[in-house]
Amino acid sequence: MRVVIGEDEGLLREALTGALEQWDVEVAASAGTPTEIVRLVDEVRPDVVILDIHMPPDFTDEGLRAAERIRAAHPDIGLLLLSHYAEVVYAERLLSLQPDTRAVGYLLKTQVGSLANLVDALRRVSEGDIVIDPEIINRLMSRRRRRNPLDRLTPQERRVLALVVEGRTNRGVAEVLSCSVATVEKHLGAINDKLQLRQGAGGTAVNLRVLAVLAYLRHNDAP
Repeated sequence: MRVVIGEDEGLLREALTGALEQWDVEVAASAGTPTEIVRLVDEVRPDVVILDIHMPPDFTDEGLRAAERIRAAHPDIGLLLLSHYAEVVYAERLLSLQPDTRAVGYLLKTQVGSLANLVDALRRVSEGDIVIDPEIINRLMSRRRRRNPLDRLTPQERRVLALVVEGRTNRGVAEVLSCSVATVEKHLGAINDKLQLRQGAGGTAVNLRVLAVLAYLRHNDAP
């Protein structure tokens, strides 16, 4: 397996190079700036690129931006990003890379202390897998739960929406819940407001029901 290392700290870059070579990982090139990394990748075409997310000149997301450029130019090259911090917004960008989301990884630098973990991550990324640090996964799941718009609904409103998804009319929902049609309509109005469903020009109640069903199907699998 051949890799390119993008790390602005020279000592860490050298230490990482030496350690990886002891594990039979060929370090084809290394550099400390995003521009140089992109150029080297174009030249040597490695299996995986290791990139520090925070690189010169501003130490914000330069490494991730370099990864985006590399993926656009070389979709077959794996990308393993490293950071001291579990930054959900960067993980989400990494997991939405175009044209292909496969063969990416995001590890905290604490994991790099174990060369076995790092080499295993490199191998998996080179084989097309997605490797995300457990702490980042936990934060992604927590963020997803907080974002789930269905959480805004009361238990009764969720029951109403679930019955609508089954294809029941307002009267059918009312019969199942032993309430009036007016009560069901009130719940549906609250659901539309909480899910921020809006009709376009000339919209009908049927359109709102369709939008509500789509919202339920889109988000109901979230934990």
